[in-house]
Amino acid sequence: MSLVTRSEHRAYDGVQGFYEHESAACQGTMRFGVYLPPQALAGQRVPALYFLAGLTATEETFAQKAGAQRIAAELGLALVTCDTSPRAYRIPGDDEHWDFGQGAGFYLDATVEPWSAAYRMESYVTRDLREAVESRFLVRDDRRGILGHSMGGHGALTLALRHPGLYQSLSALAPIVAPSHVPWGQKALQGYLGSDGPGGMQGLSRWGEHDACELVRVRQFPGEILVDQGTEDKFLERELQPERFRAACAESGQALRRRLHRGYDHSYFFIATFIEDHLRHHAQALLG
Repeated sequence: MSLVTRSEHRAYDGVQGFYEHESAACQGTMRFGVYLPPQALAGQRVPALYFLAGLTATEETFAQKAGAQRIAAELGLALVTCDTSPRAYRIPGDDEHWDFGQGAGFYLDATVEPWSAAYRMESYVTRDLREAVESRFLVRDDRRGILGHSMGGHGALTLALRHPGLYQSLSALAPIVAPSHVPWGQKALQGYLGSDGPGGMQGLSRWGEHDACELVRVRQFPGEILVDQGTEDKFLERELQPERFRAACAESGQALRRRLHRGYDHSYFFIATFIEDHLRHHAQALLG
């Protein structure tokens, strides 16, 4: 699998790099970022923590805005970021909406044409990206975590629940937890999967298979899930509805540490404030 280096930057005695590779799932070139902490530069394989970004973001957004490299360097964690949709494979109208199409892949595999040809972000994150990172960088192939923000929080929760054993730690910041019930999610699920109907996973519907609130009722994550949410998030009531996930976890017995933060919004200022807590949460599970 070929890998092209776009740029590399020294940071906290590690290296923040940005790369591109060919993805079979997305039918073309995809871009991603990797921060290697100093422990990896010294020859030690380290756990990788995958961050999934929200709507309109790219593989560079978290790396540039969250300030996570300092803590990752201290803990000995690699940070992996990816784009939020295919870019090389073009579909007519794929850039007409900011919340569907380019920049809005929703971390699922589309089943409706024409999106099904390349909008396969679930396969990309869980297979193509993981294989590229684990084959080219000094990261462990047995210890990995996943976290995300907003649409990426939805992705982190659903991918961890849909792929048991693939991730050993899980967290989310202001996630979309019930896409079946909110406008962003309904638009994406309808567009990528078609009308809701019977699914194939433990009695869940087609949309429910990609809805964290529905998934956690039939399949729990073995560790504690950390979720942070700001009380002044302008998307709180319309798009996020975190109480739904709290109730679903309580019903299913899923261990959940949910924290509400007075005055915080949906921005990267919120992420930067609490990202250290998330990295330490993951380090405890991945490093012991």
